[in-house]
Amino acid sequence: MQFYLATSFIFPRSLRLRIFAICFLATHLPLIGYCVWGLSTGRIALFEFVLLTLATVLGTALALFGIGALLDPIHALAAALNPKEEDGAPLPEVGDVIQTLYAGVHRAATATRAQMEDLSIAALEDPLTGIANRRGFLEQVQALPAHQRKGCLAIVDIDFFKQVNDRLGHDEGDRVLCAFADRLSSQIRRADMVARWGGEEFAILFHECIEDEADWTLARLAARMREEPIGTVDGHPITFSAGLCCWNDEDIEAALHSADEALYEAKRSGRDRTCRAASVAGQEVGS
Repeated sequence: MQFYLATSFIFPRSLRLRIFAICFLATHLPLIGYCVWGLSTGRIALFEFVLLTLATVLGTALALFGIGALLDPIHALAAALNPKEEDGAPLPEVGDVIQTLYAGVHRAATATRAQMEDLSIAALEDPLTGIANRRGFLEQVQALPAHQRKGCLAIVDIDFFKQVNDRLGHDEGDRVLCAFADRLSSQIRRADMVARWGGEEFAILFHECIEDEADWTLARLAARMREEPIGTVDGHPITFSAGLCCWNDEDIEAALHSADEALYEAKRSGRDRTCRAASVAGQEVGS
């Protein structure tokens, strides 16, 4: 690398010409040495001079041919890595082959990194609704600082969603899921988190929120679903049921399980309502 940098002043924008100059000088050293010796001693023989000159020219030609053959794969790789404009014409030369290769490798690494980031985002995002999926939701919750790991968790389920698919078709079902995801996202605070939990179920973290406030938010959302429905089945607006559970940095899976149990209690109680995990536990104890 030091030799490469030290000779960069020789044809700085062309590695081929730089190699040619170095090879030409190196292969002609014997001829130059013979000429200097002959001039200093006056003993130059014409036959020896011609023979040495021919050997030098032949050696130079062989060296250049071999170097050119060795550089061809490098140029091919540089051309493959070098981007092209929309009309197919190559972009202006970056410099010599080494610079072109470096620029190409850098572009390839940047493109690969961008693709990996896209894949990482896709792994945490629900492709239909565009909000977080279950994995993305859990990672966001786990990433919270210890002093902020509290609030209320809700599991929300669209009521009678199977009827939407069966009677109106899966395209309408997908539209309803997207519309419901948008409705949830628009009704929660920026500090809260929402995700598609699976199927027609969604999860919400009301961040650093008391249970009454989270319950009121869900009640307001339920009222809007009736007044401005995202869809209807048999003339009735599409509604939702929800289970709510307080969370204060304990096991997130346990809290979500409690919210899920409260959701099933809301379904058993007639749907289109929210049940709290604490009230469900109280019913189980008293039963």
